[in-house]
Amino acid sequence: MSEQTTNTSAPESTETPSTPSAFSLRYADNGIAWLAIDVPGESMNTLQATFADEISEILTELEGKSDVKGLVLHSAKPDNFVAGADVRMLDACKTAEDAQAIAEQGQKLFSRLEALPFHVVAAIHGPCLGGGLELALGCHSRVATDDDKTRIGLPEVQLGLLPGSGGTQRLPRLIGVAGSLDMILTGKQLRGKKAKKMGVVDDCVPHSVLLQVAEELALKSKPKRTNSWQSWAMGGNALGRTVVFDQAAKKTREKTRGNYPATEAILDTIKYGLDKGIEKGLAREAKHFGQLVMSTESAALRSLFFATTAMKKDTGADAEPEKVTGVTVLGGGLMGAGIANVSATKANVPVRVKDVSNDGLLNAMNYSYKLLEKKRKRRIISKAQLQEQMARISGSTDYSGMSRTNVVIEAVFEDLELKHKMVAEVEDALGENTIFATNTSSLPIHQIAEGAARPENIVGLHYFSPVDKMPLVEVIPHAGTSEKAVATVVKLAKKQGKTPIVVADKAGFYVNRILAPYMNEAAMTLLSGETIEHIDNALLDFGFPVGPVTLLDEVGIDIGAKISPILLNELGERFRAPDVFDVMLNDGRKGRKSGKGFYQYNGKKKEVDKRVYGLLGVEPKNQLNGHELAQRCVLMMLNEAAQCLDEGVVKSARDGDIGAVFGIGFPPFLGGPFRYMDQIGTKRLVELLEQHHAKFGERFAPCPLLKAMAAEEKRFFE
Repeated sequence: MSEQTTNTSAPESTETPSTPSAFSLRYADNGIAWLAIDVPGESMNTLQATFADEISEILTELEGKSDVKGLVLHSAKPDNFVAGADVRMLDACKTAEDAQAIAEQGQKLFSRLEALPFHVVAAIHGPCLGGGLELALGCHSRVATDDDKTRIGLPEVQLGLLPGSGGTQRLPRLIGVAGSLDMILTGKQLRGKKAKKMGVVDDCVPHSVLLQVAEELALKSKPKRTNSWQSWAMGGNALGRTVVFDQAAKKTREKTRGNYPATEAILDTIKYGLDKGIEKGLAREAKHFGQLVMSTESAALRSLFFATTAMKKDTGADAEPEKVTGVTVLGGGLMGAGIANVSATKANVPVRVKDVSNDGLLNAMNYSYKLLEKKRKRRIISKAQLQEQMARISGSTDYSGMSRTNVVIEAVFEDLELKHKMVAEVEDALGENTIFATNTSSLPIHQIAEGAARPENIVGLHYFSPVDKMPLVEVIPHAGTSEKAVATVVKLAKKQGKTPIVVADKAGFYVNRILAPYMNEAAMTLLSGETIEHIDNALLDFGFPVGPVTLLDEVGIDIGAKISPILLNELGERFRAPDVFDVMLNDGRKGRKSGKGFYQYNGKKKEVDKRVYGLLGVEPKNQLNGHELAQRCVLMMLNEAAQCLDEGVVKSARDGDIGAVFGIGFPPFLGGPFRYMDQIGTKRLVELLEQHHAKFGERFAPCPLLKAMAAEEKRFFE
């Protein structure tokens, strides 16, 4: 690099902007132009429609330069390139044409960038996502860092959209149809090395030399695009292309069941562009983008995006959290092992696992090792990083070696007497400020805190299995829990990679409380003769990731049997479960873990065990269509969610939506139960509940909040 460009801030310009600008263009004496992106007042760079005039002026200036040999596009932020387009601008669109115009504007600017006569290189460090990658694809070459912060992808599908600024046209021409479909249809994000292997970037280098390598590349001639055999076969050959698209469409429809219109639009746009040429492909892309922005599915998915973004700033309590210096996990079973893993590998705190046996300790250690070894084999982490993370986890059968612990997370059996014993032991063995967080799915927290010397330190922290994958955690303070304890565990949960919601200390908390009546109703339909496959398929078609019968097998029929009486005792007759659990358990059917439940399991293979019908005294004969069956089950969940909000179990409709989507997989394209109730309309919802009430009984009686809202036709969200 020349003397002027040794710093990441790039060389000084001859002109100083009078107002803060998101883009600054500077020239070096070796003929390289440097275009830096630094959105003022924001920690992350995002592209906004208001930047269009500014970018256009810069491009006009560059188009008139005859002495520029190359251009390096980079970020002046320390840890991100461009995280995408600012999603907020889409909410201002009143029509599909408004949104289409935004896409067309981005397309034109990136096409002008691509048409510059000199070599344009994107220097990528940190997130390069959505519009950020489309900007980089408009450059002639791309260099990325090998840093773990660097993530490259087109995640628009997760917002119910497709890439609208050329991504559907440029990526397939760069890496071939198969790879681009995989990226765009899933929204997956690549690290630098994987992006280089796939051909998305031209080089992957250490952060310290990123600008130097980008500059050296920019001084070379523009690359000439030559199709590899793969891109010819998959992008230029009609027969090969048809095979790839047919397979992709089949797999996608099996997964989405037609609930995500963005995936169909993506397939159509990419294929159309390759058939008709890039100009017509761009026009198709912009049109689809506009239509998708106005869809209910995208609106719902964007609402979840905004909700999760807002929740990142929510501390959960009016107190400063304590810094977590160490975590002790009581119990080395599946839940304890998972909690230990996310505490050590994501929260990066030392973890001590305590179990009554060495086998339990070995299980917890082995659990983390297997997960880390998978990452090492996929080259996500190095052997040294694996060893470093494993070194954070230790174990013992007593309370020794816990001097750094100030949070204990209990993950023992659902037994109140045992949990009381754990509280007493921890209060005796560890410091008086140690927080005791209990991972219970059913026992009230105030009962666990009874008799404690320091009840203010006791709080519920309900994880979902498998802990390393499920994104939600419920934080449950009892009446005496201190604000500091709540704030501390909320912050810890976020560091563990979780989205925490604070819920009230009532039976079932929130997630299990809305799940139980849904599951009970599915069991009722089974007893009325609906087949197991029909029940599961109906709810899969509705949008759940797994059907309710499969879910019961996965969670464990014995777990359902334990929770059900607690909910019935605390919440009344509408939680009475049908007589299914005892019959199944008496036949040794606990679900997948016992090799048989409603399904029978032979390795990875699963099929309905038709002997279940005989056990339950049921003659299988489907009477309801899929829509009626799904509606019947979901209405129970919606009614209970509204009741939870009315009782203060969740603080807001926003929290209720996040809890349902992240905790039990409520269909994201519906936005959560409260967004979905708004979509139906409270007046219509109450009518449906009353129809089911008349047909099936008191459990469908609409809750007082819904009736009051229906009378005034109110919504949960304005």
